[in-house]
Amino acid sequence: MPALLLPDTAAPFAPRSSPTVVLNTKVDPWLTATLKRVNRIKRSLNSVPQHMKCLTDTLSQPSAIWNLCTLMVPKAPTSQLDKHDNALVEAFTRFELLHIQAYVVHVDLVLSHEVAFKLTKDTISDLCEYHKEVYLIDQRDSTWPWTEKETQVKKLHDQFVQAANKFVYRTNANALEGLEDDGAGELLEGRSEDVKNQVLGLFYPLLPPPPRIVDVVRPAAQMLPSSPANWWNPAPVPSNAQPPPVESWKILSSTIEDSPPVSSSQAFPSSWGPLGGLDMPNVTCSPGPQYSQPPATLSMSIPQLPLPSMVAQQCGSGYGGGGFGWDRYQDYATTM
Repeated sequence: MPALLLPDTAAPFAPRSSPTVVLNTKVDPWLTATLKRVNRIKRSLNSVPQHMKCLTDTLSQPSAIWNLCTLMVPKAPTSQLDKHDNALVEAFTRFELLHIQAYVVHVDLVLSHEVAFKLTKDTISDLCEYHKEVYLIDQRDSTWPWTEKETQVKKLHDQFVQAANKFVYRTNANALEGLEDDGAGELLEGRSEDVKNQVLGLFYPLLPPPPRIVDVVRPAAQMLPSSPANWWNPAPVPSNAQPPPVESWKILSSTIEDSPPVSSSQAFPSSWGPLGGLDMPNVTCSPGPQYSQPPATLSMSIPQLPLPSMVAQQCGSGYGGGGFGWDRYQDYATTM
């Protein structure tokens, strides 16, 4: 819908006065039928000015109050209400009906084809009282205390008072078909639900301040040598870092380690080394043929030595005769 230019009577805290009516050069038949139905005094409705005067006079009457919707609100804060086992009794004792009433401030059947309603002073007063005495107390009790809580509560109520006085409900001009006797009326075609949602949207919750975010500085995790995470990954060394001092014995050991490898024959000469100034040939061991038969056995002449039993037989109890004597030393020596 295009923007509706409202008159001064629709401004906040403005007193009620006659509405402004803008009609087209041709009046719609539904408007003519509505005006004839609600006017007890028969008027001529043969021209546009006659329709305009009849509609303005009808909506300007003190009784021309429209019931936009009805709200069911608690009678008192939750902490002050008594609970009952019977739900019906509790509904009657805990809740009350708050009628949202308004009057017409502007009718435009040319540009926007809209009608605008402004809340009555009694409705604004009832809404502000409920907001302060019931709604804000429940909000205060349901939130934790902080330093500027009461200031925020007062600020929230002031904003609601301004919003209630500024509230204007705009809808299609066909809503005038709900016009009744003496200029009063009621919204049809489900428009009351739309008004209810808009009025409830004026009640903002009391929000506590967000918690302060504190930056916690955590020390860097130190990896112990025994930690299995990444102890084998050394820390990167900067390019301009100076090498650490090295002890003399470490330099000597590193020099020894960097020297060319020495063969085992050079480091530890074999006991079977060259004899008499002759060099032993370097023999390379190669794998021999697979074993098929045992090699030939080399027989060597080993002198047969007498067994201890034989010697014992030769030795007697006496010194001479059949015993072992010095006279047979040569024979034993020959045997050896």
